[in-house]
Amino acid sequence: MKVKLKIQQKIQLFIISSSILIYIIAIGYISLNARNMSYTMETEIVKLQASNASKEIKAIFDANMAIVKTLAEAYRNYTKFPIEEWKSHLKDFYYDVFSENPDVYSLWDSWELSVVDPEWKQPTGRFVTIHWREDGQIKSNYELRSLNGDPPIYGKYKYIYSPSIWEPYIDQVQGDKSELFLMTTLDVPIMVDGRYTGMVAMDITLAEIQNYLNKIHPFEGSYAIMISNGGLIAGHPNKEFHSKPFVEVYPDLETKYKLTEKIKKGEFFNFIYIDNSGNEIFSSVVPVFIKNNNTPWSIILSVPVNVIMEKANKNFIISIIVGLIGILVLIYIIFIISKNITNPISQITNLLTLLSKGHIDEKMAVKLNSGDEIEEMADALNFSIGGLNKKVEFANHIGAGELNSSFDLLSNEDVLGQSLIEMRNSLLKAREEEEKRRIEDEKRRWTNEGLAKFAEILRQNNNNLDILANEIIKNLIYYINANQGGIFIINDQDRNNVVLELLAAFAFNRKKFLKKHIQIGEGLVGACAVEKETIHLIEIPQDYVKITSGLGGSNPTSLLLVPLLIENDMLGVIEIASFNKFEKHEIEFVEKVAQSIASTLKSVRINIRTSQLLEQSQQQSEEMAAQEEEMRQNMEELQATQEESARREAEFKGTLDAIDHFLLKAEFTFNGDLLNANNQFLHKFDYTLNEIKGLKHIAFIPEKEIKNFQEIWNSVMSGSEHQERMNLKLKSGKSIPFAVSINPVYIDDEIDKIILMAVDLDSFSN
Repeated sequence: MKVKLKIQQKIQLFIISSSILIYIIAIGYISLNARNMSYTMETEIVKLQASNASKEIKAIFDANMAIVKTLAEAYRNYTKFPIEEWKSHLKDFYYDVFSENPDVYSLWDSWELSVVDPEWKQPTGRFVTIHWREDGQIKSNYELRSLNGDPPIYGKYKYIYSPSIWEPYIDQVQGDKSELFLMTTLDVPIMVDGRYTGMVAMDITLAEIQNYLNKIHPFEGSYAIMISNGGLIAGHPNKEFHSKPFVEVYPDLETKYKLTEKIKKGEFFNFIYIDNSGNEIFSSVVPVFIKNNNTPWSIILSVPVNVIMEKANKNFIISIIVGLIGILVLIYIIFIISKNITNPISQITNLLTLLSKGHIDEKMAVKLNSGDEIEEMADALNFSIGGLNKKVEFANHIGAGELNSSFDLLSNEDVLGQSLIEMRNSLLKAREEEEKRRIEDEKRRWTNEGLAKFAEILRQNNNNLDILANEIIKNLIYYINANQGGIFIINDQDRNNVVLELLAAFAFNRKKFLKKHIQIGEGLVGACAVEKETIHLIEIPQDYVKITSGLGGSNPTSLLLVPLLIENDMLGVIEIASFNKFEKHEIEFVEKVAQSIASTLKSVRINIRTSQLLEQSQQQSEEMAAQEEEMRQNMEELQATQEESARREAEFKGTLDAIDHFLLKAEFTFNGDLLNANNQFLHKFDYTLNEIKGLKHIAFIPEKEIKNFQEIWNSVMSGSEHQERMNLKLKSGKSIPFAVSINPVYIDDEIDKIILMAVDLDSFSN
């Protein structure tokens, strides 16, 4: 006979019995595993504490090293100034460091004499400036050191060429010399053009770090020590061990684990050893990596193993007790759960009742995790309610005008969802059509306003072609939001050479007056004139045009060329470049404006041509009468001039012949190029005429006197004459004294050439 059980009875019979069995097995396993995990977690705490200590100490060293590096960089920059000036500036930096860093005992800088003193020829020798703290005051001193060789420590760190931390050492800090402190030194070399110039160093006490190490007590009986890269103890609860070698204090550990080698390499590692009292000690070693330094120190945090296991053993006992209590609680909870399983069924019934009345709400959901048919029923109901809520939310968005809201169908058979999406799509299409109409209306309004604007410009400035062209291109660039443009018009004054002339150009809010002519059919502008069609390019040749600003330049994105046509008569071309792509309505607008411009240009050119012809005719009549009178007077003056010129030419020729036999003479262009020289000059300077032609004037001037001679030459080029005694350089390079006269020669009130005449003073002294 098959026994029928209710859901509550099934739960009480099967779940309680199986849960008790599983719980007993699990508690045993978990308790043992938790004991091991507890030990692992405690050791991880030790590692974490050691790692945190490493980071804290690294931060202390990095902060001090940053100060020293900043001072070294400041020295490297300040060495461009006089030594007394930058020393006085950096002295203030030292005082700031002392005031903000109480652990800093002294700051000092060392400078190689061979670098800062050109007279010093020895390989060693340096001067040192020391600032130290004494009796609450900052004192300083200047010393010369290493005159006979560098001391071992300085010599070691001098050739590292990178920031260094020195091995710890014992020093007396107090003024009464009564207390010993453990110290170290941080140094940064001063490199100028890759050469070692000196170093800046900071002597700090390790008292702050020792105080920090003393506070690290994650467990009873734990303690922390710090080891330098060289294996010296830099921190220890027992001050007697300070600055002693680790291998001397802990010889067994060094023999077994080779700790100093691992510390020197900056390795992370852990180990367990037996101390002198027979206790197991767990130790974690974490390196302290100092920034920009490759000699890490290390922190060793040690904790007795029995202290670590004490908590693990206690937790094991507690877990057993808690497990027994848990079984009792589990029985009670399962009993309560089985009793309350019928509640979700009642909730589902209530929700279905609300849905039947058309009520829908986001809070209408049943949260179950039973894994049986009740959960499936609840999930189906929740899914249905969720879908209805999304439909309500989607409908509300549509009602609020948010037509871009998305909606996911529950399935391909979601009829209500599909109807809502179709309604949304219809509304969205209607909105898009309305937006298109609005944009088209805006384009028409923009075009009409622009045409009216340019009609007014054409009306106001039609009496001056240059002003009209500049106003047109400037306003056109602004109106279509372009960047650069120009107006080219047909210049047919020479019927054999009809060209396109750049009448006006505009770029970046300033006019550019350019003289540029383009042949018909040449380039894009010429092609536009030949084809009489608009050209719109969005792929522009690399070097065709460049839009520039005060910060640089770049190729435009779009180029538009529109012909200026009226009744198929080509008057010119408008060229516009922009970083923006031209829209269709903008191109059409420019074409309409071009038609108006062409009409106005034709009228203006006709008016200008008529005015020019009238003015030219009147001027020619007046000029012909004046030319007849002037020709008669010129004939009379020409005859008198010819007679006087012949007389003066004879006199001048005699003078020049005398000068050529006595003086050294050379003729130069306005730019100082030699044109000609007489035989006296060629003989004295040992040149032939072919060799000397084209040489610059400074080729005959000694190098030390070129600057002074250039000033004399500039004075002569401005119209002055100059005479003085100066040295001139022969072809051999020898300089001898001359009495020199430099004079400009004028033709039609313009300097044609410059003559240099000289007398050899040595020939007179001999």
